[in-house]
Amino acid sequence: MSSELKTNKISPATGTALQIGDSGDTITIPSGATLTNNGSSSGFDAGLASVQTFTSSGTWTRPTGITKVIVYVTGGGGNGGGSTGNNWYAGSGGGAGGTAIKYLDVSSISSSTITVGAATGASSWADGTNTITGNGGGTGGNSSATAGTGGTASGGNINLTGGYGEKRVSTGGGGQGSASFWGGTDSTPGSGTPSAATTYGTGGSASSGGDAGGGGGGPGIVYVQEYK
Repeated sequence: MSSELKTNKISPATGTALQIGDSGDTITIPSGATLTNNGSSSGFDAGLASVQTFTSSGTWTRPTGITKVIVYVTGGGGNGGGSTGNNWYAGSGGGAGGTAIKYLDVSSISSSTITVGAATGASSWADGTNTITGNGGGTGGNSSATAGTGGTASGGNINLTGGYGEKRVSTGGGGQGSASFWGGTDSTPGSGTPSAATTYGTGGSASSGGDAGGGGGGPGIVYVQEYK
């Protein structure tokens, strides 16, 4: 029995089905070789395999078998403005954090440093080759119609600037914080200090009560979809 077969083509002796090896065998494609598929295939591991979600800073480590990722990086939302000295001078809403989305081949990337920003802070993915950043949203003005600016983003295939917070619309009402890539604001203006936003990257809403601060912006997030 030959230990090596050299031929340019293998075809079935009858019909159209061809089997390579038997159940339990291991078929090895050596390093440096390329298996090219010009038709269709089935039964191979492929597609979305897992996700990692970072709501605090840490390290992403590539799982075994993962070759590609899609990374979503969102900065923290801006804080809402306060109302100081006079009940009739409300603040404006905070801007949303920016979001960068990037497809990466991570075959040669084993890990990445993840930074997740709190309110107004930047979030990032940094693997030594790629830096993907979502900057934090701006804080709304105190007793002012100056809205919080949206955070910028960089390093992605798509870089989304966050929305501006709502300007103070009347002497009696504070501005709403801006929605982020992840959804709408859930921080409501109030006569006292509004509750802090909890949706990732969302701007905090402003206070309409005298001598009260605005609601805090939502925290940032780094979300990684992992593919084989």
